[in-house]
Amino acid sequence: MKTIVSGIQPSGVITLGNYLGAIKNFVKLQDQDAKFYFFIADLHAITVPQERAALRKNIKNLAALYLACGLDPEKITLFIQSEVPAHAEMGYIMQTLCYIGELERMTQYKDKKQRQEAGVSSALLTYPALMAGDILLYNADFVPVGDDQKQHLEITRDLAIRFNNRYGETFVVPEPLIAKTGARIMSLQEPTKKMSKSDENDKAYISLLDPENIIRKKIMSAVTDSDNTIRFDVENKPGISNLLSIYSVITGKSISQLEEEYQGKGYGDLKKDLADVVINEIKP
Repeated sequence: MKTIVSGIQPSGVITLGNYLGAIKNFVKLQDQDAKFYFFIADLHAITVPQERAALRKNIKNLAALYLACGLDPEKITLFIQSEVPAHAEMGYIMQTLCYIGELERMTQYKDKKQRQEAGVSSALLTYPALMAGDILLYNADFVPVGDDQKQHLEITRDLAIRFNNRYGETFVVPEPLIAKTGARIMSLQEPTKKMSKSDENDKAYISLLDPENIIRKKIMSAVTDSDNTIRFDVENKPGISNLLSIYSVITGKSISQLEEEYQGKGYGDLKKDLADVVINEIKP
């Protein structure tokens, strides 16, 4: 029986990107014949400053949202990362195999370092070692990851091989599970960057807890281009391509099918229909 491991950091907001890129896939995967370990990554959350009461609330809210989205405790193991001390232990063991240079080259580290105003903790640098420990602890065969996490999984694979070569065959070398569509949902206001709950512009992301009228407003104000031709082209039409990706992953329709459906129609038509699709998908 194969083993799948993944987790999400607790924050005050769970975005549509989190849902489509991770949680929705988890719900589909749980029906396979495999062992599933899904955790709330609070140890990863504290690599940047946190307020204790808010973090505790966010952990509970994320657990509730996991269940509300369809994860079944009878089919999966859902837990809080810090309540299993072996995660921290494995993180340290993985650190002994890491090189400073490879950690400093991690894209997420460089991005977060630029945004940190009050200095950078060593834990932010060693984040990939803890992530590797999270995965290798359960001998995961597969790890559902977004495009932006592929680099971290690559270092996990490297560390597993490094450990096995040094100490003997111990860990399974995990493979990524990346959805063809929806793995990376982009910002509604800057469609060349990932949708993020930390975005200062709250029009850039949709929260699963946003009221229907707010969801509709955010989608209708999504940045596109002046061409008004509905066509998937990430390089030249990132905004409309992002909207098509969201539509596709929710409905199951292919991108080419959507392009055909909206041939001759305007961006307003697509946005209006997409708002209905998103609201119907996430409403209780």
